[in-house]
Amino acid sequence: MPNPQNSGYPIPMFNYTPLDPSRLEYVEIAPADQLPEGERLFVELGGKSIVLFNLAGKLFAIGDVCSHDNGPVGDGEIEENEIICPRHGARFDIRTGKATSLPAFVDIPAYPVRVVEGMVQIGMPKP
Repeated sequence: MPNPQNSGYPIPMFNYTPLDPSRLEYVEIAPADQLPEGERLFVELGGKSIVLFNLAGKLFAIGDVCSHDNGPVGDGEIEENEIICPRHGARFDIRTGKATSLPAFVDIPAYPVRVVEGMVQIGMPKP
């Protein structure tokens, strides 16, 4: 298989950095008690597929997309803080969206999560 970096095709590169909180709009998702430890919840926000995880009582949200093939990643197995793509085995850190193993080398989006008055909220960039 040819190396995509030498193929002449543009490679999409993303730099997912935390946004200033004033540039976020938090959207209520579900009551916190409806997402027990070890579970995940799939949501659609602003046309984006997102997976919300409860790992050892801490909540995290990532885009439900593998940067290797643009397919969903949210159904993959979880090992410690990583999710494994069910198709090709790429791994991503659930806390940050960072690609941690090949074949993926481009990070995926990670979204801030908070709980306000018992409701889980995900921070989305303001339009």
